[in-house]
Amino acid sequence: YPKGRNMLLQGTVSTSQRGLHESIGAMHMQMELMGIGNANVQGFDKVGYQRKDPVVSSFADVIGIHALSEAIDDKVGRITETDHPLDLAIANKGYFQMLNTDGSIELTRDGRLKLNEKGELLGLEDQKILTQGGSPIVFPFLPDEMKDIKIDTNGKVFVFNPETQKMEYVDTIGVVSSDGKAVLEPNIKQSCLEFSNVNLAQEFLEMLPYRKNFDANRQLFRLQNEALTSAIQQLGGS
Repeated sequence: YPKGRNMLLQGTVSTSQRGLHESIGAMHMQMELMGIGNANVQGFDKVGYQRKDPVVSSFADVIGIHALSEAIDDKVGRITETDHPLDLAIANKGYFQMLNTDGSIELTRDGRLKLNEKGELLGLEDQKILTQGGSPIVFPFLPDEMKDIKIDTNGKVFVFNPETQKMEYVDTIGVVSSDGKAVLEPNIKQSCLEFSNVNLAQEFLEMLPYRKNFDANRQLFRLQNEALTSAIQQLGGS
């Protein structure tokens, strides 16, 4: 360089955000996994609740939580007897079909049913209970007492007619699989309800690794962040 001129140093400082990004992504994934477990714990005492299993597909380190999905555990839950004749539990795999007020079909294992003044068999939120063919179940007359209604294991509904002094067939409750196929032997239990198939001890054990992984990634993030902050401060002060 010519005498009397200062030498100019040119350069750049580059930082890699990959470590921080991966730590944040891993913590996000662990939070979502713990969220599924927490939902199962909260559903423990819910009628008809089926626990959810987390499923993590390939390339989770690239696409993050988009690689996470849920699979329904369709094992039969805890069946408990009740005093209500319109409480039903399905002792095999399958779902009741309900017609919502907006016209959509809902599949559920919640068998808390009721009758309205029109003789329609309804779900807890006024959904219409459907037959195997998809039509609503309507009683020809309202029984004097709910105990006059009998429902067999195949879903056939009968009601006692005081005029004829006989049990008369009303219709058959439809039970289908998750893909809409008819379940021929649903093994319906009258005056029973099925609570969730959640095992609390199992849920807590499965959440332990998620919590440990979250804590490990949080600590790693803090170390990386502190190192990056220190480096920036040193460069800024030089």
